Amino acid sequence: MAEKLYEYQGCAGRFHTFRDNLREKYTFWKENNPGGVKEYLKKCFISDNVGNQNVTYEDYSHIYRRKSRKELIRVSAAVMGIEFSYAAETAFVSPTLLKIGVQHQHMTLVWALSPLIGFFLTPILGSLSDRCPLKFGRRRPFIFCMSLGVLLGLILVPNGENFGYAMGDEIPPYINGSVIASHRTSASLGKNMNETLGQELPEKVPAYNNSHPWGVFFTILGTVLLDFDADACQSPSRAYLLDVTVPEDHAKGLSTFTIMAGLGGFFGYALGGINWDETAIGIYLGGHVKAVFTLITIIFIVCVSYTITSFKEMPLYLFELRGDFDSEGIGNAYQKYKDDETEQIASEASYYGSLNPKSEEQEMDVKETYSNIDQENSKMENPRNSFSPDPNASFLIYLQSIIYMPHSIRMLCLTNLFCWMAHVCYSLYFTDFVGEAVFSGNPIAPLGDVSRDLYEKGVRFGCWGMSMYSLSCACYSMVIEKLISHFGAKKVYVGGLLVYSTGMFLMAITKHKVGVILFSWTAGVMYSTLFTMPYLLIAHYHAKGTFELTSEGEEKVCSQIRGIGTDVAIVSSMVFLAQFILSICMGTIVSVSGTTTAVVSVASLLAFFGAISATKVMYLEL
Repeated sequence: MAEKLYEYQGCAGRFHTFRDNLREKYTFWKENNPGGVKEYLKKCFISDNVGNQNVTYEDYSHIYRRKSRKELIRVSAAVMGIEFSYAAETAFVSPTLLKIGVQHQHMTLVWALSPLIGFFLTPILGSLSDRCPLKFGRRRPFIFCMSLGVLLGLILVPNGENFGYAMGDEIPPYINGSVIASHRTSASLGKNMNETLGQELPEKVPAYNNSHPWGVFFTILGTVLLDFDADACQSPSRAYLLDVTVPEDHAKGLSTFTIMAGLGGFFGYALGGINWDETAIGIYLGGHVKAVFTLITIIFIVCVSYTITSFKEMPLYLFELRGDFDSEGIGNAYQKYKDDETEQIASEASYYGSLNPKSEEQEMDVKETYSNIDQENSKMENPRNSFSPDPNASFLIYLQSIIYMPHSIRMLCLTNLFCWMAHVCYSLYFTDFVGEAVFSGNPIAPLGDVSRDLYEKGVRFGCWGMSMYSLSCACYSMVIEKLISHFGAKKVYVGGLLVYSTGMFLMAITKHKVGVILFSWTAGVMYSTLFTMPYLLIAHYHAKGTFELTSEGEEKVCSQIRGIGTDVAIVSSMVFLAQFILSICMGTIVSVSGTTTAVVSVASLLAFFGAISATKVMYLEL
């Protein structure tokens, strides 16, 4: 028997010990979780503390205090990572798809997929965030999930061709599976491939059809994920910023949000402008495109992590619990929960705090805290926090608010649609305009032809113009808050759109390299305007609880239940509709006009229409 026990002291013995320990832990877990895995997951992630007097309340007092610029930068860091990913997308998705055999006429269909999905799905996601019951809050779970989509897109786009080879796509001649060509490699074999790969091809090149069905599938999937999630992630990011800041900080917070977006675009385009093929990092990571996407992926993860770990959100059940305190008053709520068997003071949860007083001195501190917060609330037009979800509002009610919008939200949507259409003209087609109209290049000329070289030179020069627009966006966002306080929101909104309209008009007339750099700064003014003004107005509407005016021009209290996450998502979804419309129309417009100058001309006209629409927006003395 002793020998038998001795034999079990080896690997078999350790396995039996591990098995017994695991069985014991499972039995213990099952006793404590009779509802099974489903109930366990629900308990882990979903708050079920409504009406539970044994709940432990955390401190949420940070939500009711003013935020420093450093704190606002941290809350806004996620959008900087998003703009980095945008820069990689706009710079390299089209060349990557062309390299693996996608035709130019099919490119617009690729760009139309994401807007088609996002236009319908983003407002629904906004409504879901208004009623999200997770313990981690209402916005951060959506930021996290959409960031995973962006992350997957950043992986698939530069590696889609390789994944295609792994799935059975035909590998080009003289290229083994470990060699990755950079984005500068031509789709056809020739001199460029010799130079890029450092290989000598024979005079007679074997026939190769450049067909990558799986590679195209993975690259397009990555493009759709990257484009949709990057756009959709901005809505909960903005709502999160508005949720954790007081109304006095909304203008400062949104301007900081736009500054971070502008800096992300500026450094993102600059990162793509470096020739990574000639660096050790580029060689190690497998070429220019992979180097850029790898670095941007790391930056994106850091930025999003920095934001979602910044401030705790108040869970939905505390908002619903808070409704009882508002109806009873602070004193009654304090007395009620003071006498509870648990002796926990739940009323602090209703005003963003957690204390469990055990002495008379502590109780006096709690009463003083309630008094201070009540005074802060009394300064607001609406004594109830306007960003709190109504405890009686269901998800269906929020969905109905998407269809039945007040006139003020409809006008914001129309204005934002014109703004995004004007901006998409610039952001997606600007480099092509510079290459053809400014540098007189030809994108379909043979390799080595002078006109082809001029076009590529123009595209690179256009990237510097776009870099300047991103820098302009960051600079203008630093002063937009002061401009609003000095001139008023209406003049800043309309004026920003007219500046862009004028700049694009002058660029279309001059078609000069100096104009490309100079007038690109006006694009930054417009981008900062559309990133800040609509959402500042939405926050203002919710803070005042007013979405309509009477015939006499007086403020009318809104009887409809609306969520700020839903409204932010509705207005943000205009970017998808704008991109979808332009992806269908712009090719025809350029073809009919016979020149890419039509790109900036249309941008100027659309911005002018947006300025007219902005004059009809309700500002409520902002």
